[in-house]
Amino acid sequence: MAVRAQLLHRERPAGLLAMARQLTLLQLDPVSAIAPSADLVCWSRLGSSYSPEDLRAVLAGHRLIELRAIVRPAEDLALFRADMAAWPGHGELRDWQMHIRDWVQANDRCRREILARLSDGPLPSRELPDLCDKPWESTGWTNNKNVIRLLDFMVARGEVAVAGRKGRDRLWDLAERVYPDDPIVPAPEAARERDRRRLRSAGIARSRAAALAMEPIAVGEAGEPAVVDGVKGEWRVDPSLLGQSFEGRTALLSPFDRLVYDRARAEELFDFEYQLEMYKPVAKRRWGYYALPILHGDQLIGKLDAKAEPRDGVLVVNAIHQDVPFTPEMTAAVSQEIAGLAAWLKLEVRRTQP
Repeated sequence: MAVRAQLLHRERPAGLLAMARQLTLLQLDPVSAIAPSADLVCWSRLGSSYSPEDLRAVLAGHRLIELRAIVRPAEDLALFRADMAAWPGHGELRDWQMHIRDWVQANDRCRREILARLSDGPLPSRELPDLCDKPWESTGWTNNKNVIRLLDFMVARGEVAVAGRKGRDRLWDLAERVYPDDPIVPAPEAARERDRRRLRSAGIARSRAAALAMEPIAVGEAGEPAVVDGVKGEWRVDPSLLGQSFEGRTALLSPFDRLVYDRARAEELFDFEYQLEMYKPVAKRRWGYYALPILHGDQLIGKLDAKAEPRDGVLVVNAIHQDVPFTPEMTAAVSQEIAGLAAWLKLEVRRTQP
């Protein structure tokens, strides 16, 4: 059910938009040791017919829209507009919400100037003036990044949006010129619908779960309750997936792929242990800097430690870590996927091990 819901069974989706609507989101991430995560997700579903230009084209045409480093179908923006209108939150505010509200209010002069500049058309953040009277203070990389932080909060308020990209630079515009003019869905109904769509994309998920960065993983009361043999607690399932036939295939997944994004769920359902190790010291890595999970049928069977070297024209394969002993069929299928990945990247495979 989980594999089918994520469009990783043998029958590939009809196209990029159909895929995005089922998955509900594509997470953007700047790391591209092999390829950007969003492109890897698209390739793993659509195959060699997919080109990164396809994603850029639908983003430029606003059929998919970037919202807080996540690409979503344009029609789904109606499910977030009520929360934007209620920024910084519904009901009694927490301390951190009051802090950002007060910071934005203190820099209202800069906010208004940004809106005025964008009224003439999209601009990258470096072309927007920093007129903040109160700097943004942080112990992280955002310290004193006043315009970037203000733009983030203006996105949350529904005032500005990412209209596209020029190279790696985001182009900012007024939200009214980017978002569809669809009726706003009331907040409680929107939350329930987001839960339903999240479950439809996951196939099976927990009703409640620990919060993760970027996107929730819990689905509330969506779907129907279910029990998984050998796993504690109650799950929720999408009943539309029950009783369907399944024919699997082999796929190489992004570390941010939604099939494995919830690491606890991947371990409970697939007995698959995984961590993204790019921030670990080399000596402490078990699987590699940017290891790709390997799916075979309805099993997660290992990790591919590889790196693209476009200047040398090669996809370097450092190791294939087997979580289960590979059968000859598995070995052949994984080798075929690696060759397909290299061909899609227009690279040759180079193995550092026999």
